[in-house]
Amino acid sequence: MPALWIAHVTVTDADAYGKYAELAGPAIAKHGGHFIARGGRFVQLEGKERARNVVARFPSLEAAETCYNSPEYQKALAHARGASERELMIVETTED
Repeated sequence: MPALWIAHVTVTDADAYGKYAELAGPAIAKHGGHFIARGGRFVQLEGKERARNVVARFPSLEAAETCYNSPEYQKALAHARGASERELMIVETTED
């Protein structure tokens, strides 16, 4: 089953986070992921509002988790740590 990688982010250091975004995109693509939402308009209905919301679709939950743990993504993530407050989850979809 496909899976969605869902991130809610508040950027605290735009320069460092820009480096993260530059490296994260290719790492996500390498693992079969593609962005379906990336920082677009949103309406916060419940919970803590984050200014940036990102959704990427992967072929499976396992592919998304492998991406997260990959050396390429971990290298990118090093730039996001300390440059953002974020929540990230992977959710399996109900459709193929």
